Amino acid sequence: MISKDIIDAFSDLAKDRGIDRTNLGTIIEDLFYSLIHKKYGEEVDNFSVIVNMEKGEIEIYQEKEVVEEVIDEISEINIKEAKKIESDLVLGDPYIEIINPEDFGRRLINTGKQFLAQSIRSIEKQAIFNEFDEKKGMIVSGYVNQIQRDNIFITCDTAELTLPKSEQIPNDRYRRGESVRGIISSVEITSKGPEIILSRSSDDFLIKLFEMEVPEIEDEIIEIRSVARAPGDRSKVVVYSSDVRIDAVGACVGMRGSRIQSIVRELNGEKIDIINFSDQPEILLTRSIAPAKPLNLFLDEEKPYAVMVFDDEELAIAIGRNGQNITLASDVTGFTIDAISKSDYNKQHGIVDENDLSTIKGFSSKQLEVLKENEISLCDDFLDKKDEILSLKGFGEKSYEKLATKIKEHQVDA
Repeated sequence: MISKDIIDAFSDLAKDRGIDRTNLGTIIEDLFYSLIHKKYGEEVDNFSVIVNMEKGEIEIYQEKEVVEEVIDEISEINIKEAKKIESDLVLGDPYIEIINPEDFGRRLINTGKQFLAQSIRSIEKQAIFNEFDEKKGMIVSGYVNQIQRDNIFITCDTAELTLPKSEQIPNDRYRRGESVRGIISSVEITSKGPEIILSRSSDDFLIKLFEMEVPEIEDEIIEIRSVARAPGDRSKVVVYSSDVRIDAVGACVGMRGSRIQSIVRELNGEKIDIINFSDQPEILLTRSIAPAKPLNLFLDEEKPYAVMVFDDEELAIAIGRNGQNITLASDVTGFTIDAISKSDYNKQHGIVDENDLSTIKGFSSKQLEVLKENEISLCDDFLDKKDEILSLKGFGEKSYEKLATKIKEHQVDA
């Protein structure tokens, strides 16, 4: 009865661990091969193990060669001994001996149980790997169970997922037990088991959030053409509608911003610029650099490279804090972008701005120098900063009014 007892005992253990009977049969076969190798040596290859899960039977066969004189008892049998069992055997014939599982002894059976537990763990690890390998590129959710300096460990079903610091949104804060969502970015088998990496900072996570919130994307009416992210801070997303009746940007924003706000909340307040695609690079570039508005644009589509000219006061907006806005615009369009102020551009190309005070007759070089030192170089600035200018050396009420009149006449003529 030992065969049935083993199968029944192991079946109960396997059932508790979610291992199906087919896999269990293979495990028990491997188990007895392991016991055979422990008892007879790793090099033996003349044993067969057959496990019948339905009947609860374990059959072990040892094939020997019929010989005149036995040298190796594991692989040979004396012809006289063989003929006692099968009288028609001759020298060189194969002889099949049936091994009773009880012959392995209680100690080896206990060793086998350890082998079974190890095999079940291996199957569980492989099952987890297979499950999450199929989920690669999908969003999953789990609960924070451990927080380390460089990694957050998240429980998802029966698996432990790793959210490395490099894949976290910088301003995220985590507490044990709270729910966290992310995209499965990679799944690998290591010596310790499956390593499942979760990401919240990747472009793909943002794309999947849009797919979840905007049905038109899933229906392939709206397409996300490109994405650029500064995780947790700002993103730019270029969208395109294949249906002229549907506004791609409006669909992504949703009624009263409901769709985009849901995504922004998930990304911990990350600002998202949604850009309507255009196959005309100058239009796409102009939209991508928003909220700044370029005065002029010079393109080299072959490189691809673009120079954008901005009003002096708009240049900082175009570049953004730490160069973020222009970097994201470059990434999302595929163009290397250089931004330059109108005044610097004019200087480089010998162009005199009609709004520059130096174009107005009546200003002395000394007056222009004093104004420039006080960051007043444009006609509009001169007209808007009367009180400040009157406090400067070389400017009185009469001289100011006289110069202001000349500026207004110049602007009318222009």
